[in-house]
Amino acid sequence: MLLLGYDIGSSSIKASLVDAENGQVLGVVQHPKTEMDISAPEEGWAEQDPQDWWDHLVQATKQLFQSTRAKKEDIKGIGISYQMHGLVLVDDQQNVLRPAIIWCDSRAVQVGDKAFAEIGKEKCLRHLLNSPGNFTASKLKWVKENEPEVYDKINKFMLPGDYIAMKLTGKISTTIQGLSEAILWDFEENKKADFLLEQLGIDPDLVPEVLPTFSDQGDITAGAADTLGLEKGTPVTYRSGDQPNNAMSLNVLNPGEIAATGGTSGVVFGIVDRPIFDVESRVNSFAHVNHSASDPRIGVLLCINGAGIQYRWMKQQLDQDNLSYNDIEEMIADIPVNSEGLRIIPFGNGSERILGNRNIGSHIINLNFNTHKKAHFYRAALEGVAFSFVYGIEILREMGLNIDVIKVGNDNLFQSEVFSTSLCNLLGSRIEIMETTGAVGAARAAGVATGAYKNLAEAMGEVKVVKTYEVTNTNGVYNDAYQSWKSDLEKILVS
Repeated sequence: MLLLGYDIGSSSIKASLVDAENGQVLGVVQHPKTEMDISAPEEGWAEQDPQDWWDHLVQATKQLFQSTRAKKEDIKGIGISYQMHGLVLVDDQQNVLRPAIIWCDSRAVQVGDKAFAEIGKEKCLRHLLNSPGNFTASKLKWVKENEPEVYDKINKFMLPGDYIAMKLTGKISTTIQGLSEAILWDFEENKKADFLLEQLGIDPDLVPEVLPTFSDQGDITAGAADTLGLEKGTPVTYRSGDQPNNAMSLNVLNPGEIAATGGTSGVVFGIVDRPIFDVESRVNSFAHVNHSASDPRIGVLLCINGAGIQYRWMKQQLDQDNLSYNDIEEMIADIPVNSEGLRIIPFGNGSERILGNRNIGSHIINLNFNTHKKAHFYRAALEGVAFSFVYGIEILREMGLNIDVIKVGNDNLFQSEVFSTSLCNLLGSRIEIMETTGAVGAARAAGVATGAYKNLAEAMGEVKVVKTYEVTNTNGVYNDAYQSWKSDLEKILVS
């Protein structure tokens, strides 16, 4: 029995195949090889064409089957992980009405702030665990206010993963976890947040049917099967946003467990067993994949927009020799902690929740033309992202979360020795690198509803630790560097 998993990112689409009988990962492919474009028609906007996600998914699927020589009839379940908080709009013919407004788009901040003030802070936090903020519901309200001709044609709104499920099955649906990330799930009433829809003036009929995260969510249509080279009728059996999916993939399922990732954005995702929120909404609480009203599992999510995208940008500007990231890691190995005074504030990818949804941009500080070379910039870029993680994790600790052990995947910024060592020593936490990816986790999760696994714990229990970072530095050099960086940030915030 084979299971197929997809991870729909803003950078690329990944596809994986897992043999449910022996747990073996048969293959993982990524398409495109270079990162997908994000369109910014205006400052603070971020859009992608959903059709591009589908086109790359098709290519990834074909490459996966070519490389593994798997038989399509052996696929018994499909799982989908996807970039969170996006907005896809379709008409009654399932035609996309406008480009998707994706996770790092900042245009709806004021819309969410206005709803937060009008509904009241206490009610929002108690029912939604968050401010409406810059999430999917606020983005939909922005469309209603600014593009009424588009809004009038909407049949349903969806999250990015809902769109992919629609393309596969022809059915439009979502999940509790999906509505939670859209800030449209009422945790007190255990139903969609009708009071917020009413406040925003959103027609409740635009909300898709709500299905369980692990369930039969529709079968692949003949058209999709022909396009993908799959068997008609293969069921989609799992769907989740990428950060809950990433945590699940790392076997982070229970209270006290912590997952992190360092992709385009940086994320820390900690699990608690009760509704919990940050009164300043600097971090956000969402339903985890295994959440239920009777047995709550809430993921407290710290998100840093300016993470891997900043390091990638730095490489694009400085790299004239087509260096690999491993080459760069060797280059910066001899640069001391704190990059000889060069510091970089990485917040150049839109509004940052940990800064109260402020968009302060990125800053290069204390540049010395006689001292600093390319290697200093690369190290300062990595240190800046690590410092921003620490700045945000201080909020999680204020909320009572334990950060003694952090589990991360083996396919992002945590592959950098400089980044992981900096973070490990600043937090005093062990970092465990796990051999898995979001696409592999989605494939394994697809086997829960099909009966390939008895439960979720069994599905994820085969994930192995491949490397560990332990606290090694006790002379304070990392903390001194962080405090200097933090002082720079606080000066910018009060200016």
